[in-house]
Amino acid sequence: MRISFFLFLLLCCSCADINEQDDKKEPIRPEGVELMILGIAQDAGFPQTACQSPCCENLLENGKKGALVTCLGLVNHKDKRQYMFEASPDFPSQLASLNARSGLTDNLCDGIFITHAHMGHYTGLMYLGRESVGSSAVPVYSMPRLANYLSANGPWSQLVGLNNIELRGLKSDSLIQLDPSIKVIPLEVPHRDEFSETVGYKIIGPEKSALFIPDIDKWSKWDLDIKEQVSQVDFAFLDATFYRNGEIWGRDMSQIPHPFVEETINLFDAVPFEEKQKIFFIHLNHTNPLLSSEEAKLEVLNKGFNIAEEGMLFSL
Repeated sequence: MRISFFLFLLLCCSCADINEQDDKKEPIRPEGVELMILGIAQDAGFPQTACQSPCCENLLENGKKGALVTCLGLVNHKDKRQYMFEASPDFPSQLASLNARSGLTDNLCDGIFITHAHMGHYTGLMYLGRESVGSSAVPVYSMPRLANYLSANGPWSQLVGLNNIELRGLKSDSLIQLDPSIKVIPLEVPHRDEFSETVGYKIIGPEKSALFIPDIDKWSKWDLDIKEQVSQVDFAFLDATFYRNGEIWGRDMSQIPHPFVEETINLFDAVPFEEKQKIFFIHLNHTNPLLSSEEAKLEVLNKGFNIAEEGMLFSL
């Protein structure tokens, strides 16, 4: 019995040594191209500033996690490059999440693609300035009006003047070869274009592709057919700012047009189930029940659609 006991101790020590060695090994990194969801909320986040509605109050009272502003990350693991689609107000934590996934912990971005000049989509660029990281020539891809806006208006013009960012022009429907494995096509969409035009992006990897349209007025106003566009990709991250009309009490929602989730569901009602499965609703306003109601989530999922969640990964 005594010999068995010492053998037991010896085996335990050996296992401990092996586990200790395993802990020191480098984590196995994924391969290929990955798209990562870094945020899903509308521009003002969730909970929203000064919100006294039950949707925000219940979240705060119960200590539940909110949602970061909409943003996608893209990693080319083979070539060790990473990109972001949108520079949201939550840029610091979203970049940290992207770095953790890519393993490029000392890296900023090899490119940032901006859809338009509304607060949730470009204001994160401020973290590249001299008061923060003081970056050097981070490529920022933008359409002509947006590039002019950033160049002519402070504090963004300082980012350009100090070479914190390097503006790179986009043209709608023109393909950009980012690196050997990734292509991007901007697609101009109708939206409230006070300061810039608005685009969505088609992101093409070596094996699969994705469509990203976080903001558009209505699908019917677009000169392209959204059903046809979805049919051409493997994943579609679509504007789901509001679930239904009347969602914001006391405001004329025609002044802030978006395709309601109910409208998008009805539009795709007759398409095959496999097509519906491509769609992930994103860019959710704090009033959208898909952020807080399990019943609403289940209703959408049962109809064949998906809801984007932070941390989701998609192989392209």
